[in-house]
Amino acid sequence: MGSSEQYQPLLLGLDSHSRIPDLSSAVIEEFLEQSPVAVRWWPRLVAWESRLLWILSGSSILVSVFNYMLSFVTLMFCGHLSALELAGASIASVGIQGLAYGIMLGMASAVQTVCGQAYGAKHLSAMGIICQRAIVLHLGAAVLLTFLYWFSGPILVAMGQSESIAEQGQIFARGLIPQLYAFAINCPQQRFLQAQNIVNPLAYMSIGVFLVHTLLTWVVVYVVDYGLIGAALTLSFSWYLLVITNGIYILVSPNCKETWTGFSWKAFHGIWPYFKLTIASAIMLCLEIWYSQGLVLISGLLSDPTIALDSISICMNYLNWDMQFMLGLAAAASVRVSNELGAGHPKVAKFSVFVVNGTSILISIVFSAIVLIFKVGLSKLFTSDSEVIEAVSNLTPLLAISVFLNGIQPILSGVAIGSGWQAIVAYVNLSCYYIIGLPIACVLGFKTSMGVAGIWWGMVIGVFLQTVTLIVLTARTNWDAEVENASERLRTSANVERLLLVEDDV
Repeated sequence: MGSSEQYQPLLLGLDSHSRIPDLSSAVIEEFLEQSPVAVRWWPRLVAWESRLLWILSGSSILVSVFNYMLSFVTLMFCGHLSALELAGASIASVGIQGLAYGIMLGMASAVQTVCGQAYGAKHLSAMGIICQRAIVLHLGAAVLLTFLYWFSGPILVAMGQSESIAEQGQIFARGLIPQLYAFAINCPQQRFLQAQNIVNPLAYMSIGVFLVHTLLTWVVVYVVDYGLIGAALTLSFSWYLLVITNGIYILVSPNCKETWTGFSWKAFHGIWPYFKLTIASAIMLCLEIWYSQGLVLISGLLSDPTIALDSISICMNYLNWDMQFMLGLAAAASVRVSNELGAGHPKVAKFSVFVVNGTSILISIVFSAIVLIFKVGLSKLFTSDSEVIEAVSNLTPLLAISVFLNGIQPILSGVAIGSGWQAIVAYVNLSCYYIIGLPIACVLGFKTSMGVAGIWWGMVIGVFLQTVTLIVLTARTNWDAEVENASERLRTSANVERLLLVEDDV
């Protein structure tokens, strides 16, 4: 361990807040290896990590929120058509689009893991190959999912939804088929850019597309009166705008000149190890995303399905809005952890985990208070139906609890993605959500008088158990071993050694 004299330049840097941004991760790693670190240095270390975290998370949150707001705004316009059309659009958005959303996002988390660790390890040229490999696998998944979208009506009826709701849901789902392919390309694009800390351009593009989408949806739904199908096709079009703008940036930006070296057949070499990580990633996030969406689906089986679906869908939309904020923070945490593990800095990676979790808990307390204070006003944005407004107001205490838990759970999942623990977390999600939470939701929702509230209680219990499990898992992590795991993952999933040999030959 070094003496105070050895660390004098660092100590001076920590004393001078203006010099904190100049400190490198390598220097902070060396300093954290002192045991113990004096208490007076922790506020300065937190300031150093918080700066890096918010540079990433500020824009990542904007990207996540505004991309989600594309669907959010679409459902708001659908809700003012009629309660039936809102129920149909909601059930298609949750049961059909949500299924694809879970698969695509889950697969994309593998890009987040491997590209983030490759960037930290300075294997820059491998990142473009990983992105291309991911797009190939995503498009393959999109082809298979197309059948689900096209035959969504009979599927929804088979799941117990009413004929009228399923009919409206099928209209909406078929209009989203083009969006499926845009999403398959955009997910790897975004993770590729985020892994190399390129987040501000992503935010600008997302905000711009959102503004265009809002105007177009208003014109299509109200001015030319194309209804549900028009709203869905407009949503699909907006996602293609994201693909085009992100793609142009990757091709022409000097920031990507080392990581994107053009299209290459190398993307098809060594695809199996990466595919295995992709499958684990997809299962992990699918089990997580489908859990809340499955609860919305079973709420359609209650005695008054229209009111039940509308109320839980409105609450779920606000929960998802909060989730998008936290997913932006989680994406930043994932990038920070994966970059530091790839660079061989276990102490900094561990410190980053503590800082991001403390930050997210404080934010969630504020969001929970907002939900409780404005519970009636929030429901009126979606509907003018008094019964639905009352039902939503009755659910807001449970919504506030869920919002608070969302301040911890997504962040820990982001850490898991950055560390490459997808397979382990998949088992955790299966146990907590489907073996425990879902049966409780069904019993409370259908065997008691609690109804929708009982279904939501089941969700809360499952999320709470999963959160506690991830806390234990993170607390017991050997971060030095995770550095070795990251190096091995790059050798297999990213096929880095082979790519570097090819570059040397060239």
